[in-house]
Amino acid sequence: MTRPPSSAPPGPASLNGVMSDTEDLRDALPDDLNASEYVGPYQFPDNSRRRRPAYLYFGIAAACLLLWLWRSGHDPVLVNRGMVWTAVLLGAVGLLSLTSGWKMHIDEKQALVAAQGAVGFAVGHASAQQVWRGLRSRPTWRVLVYSAENPPRQRSLVLVDAIDGTVVQHLTEDNPEDDWLDV
Repeated sequence: MTRPPSSAPPGPASLNGVMSDTEDLRDALPDDLNASEYVGPYQFPDNSRRRRPAYLYFGIAAACLLLWLWRSGHDPVLVNRGMVWTAVLLGAVGLLSLTSGWKMHIDEKQALVAAQGAVGFAVGHASAQQVWRGLRSRPTWRVLVYSAENPPRQRSLVLVDAIDGTVVQHLTEDNPEDDWLDV
């Protein structure tokens, strides 16, 4: 059963100006993206997946080079020096993809433990974020930690290498948000 269109502009619950039976229709995440219903630990994707497209780049580069070599003695129209340049470019991109496909050995929990050992105070709240550094995109955990007091008196930003677990860098400072509470 459909209702006559109202004078209000059509909202998300209407199709072509006709209201549906559910006027309380709300935007919702798809089931596979709804984190509140996910059961189990979240697994960060591993950077070694970058090696798969590298092999594809190498294969296409080899095909371009072989096609150019096969047709180079004839009168080339579609197969010319551009095939060689394409092969070189795809080979370089393939090499970069292959060498930046690091296998991560440290997960976010281990990075939080390494960060706690580097800061020199008891850690309360903390969060980890995966980032990349350098030309070859070495995976690194960026860990933000706060001291255990309430409100926290110190905070620190720690960079932990996701390959070998070494602390790359860390910065500790008094929490400026503590001053905001006095206002």
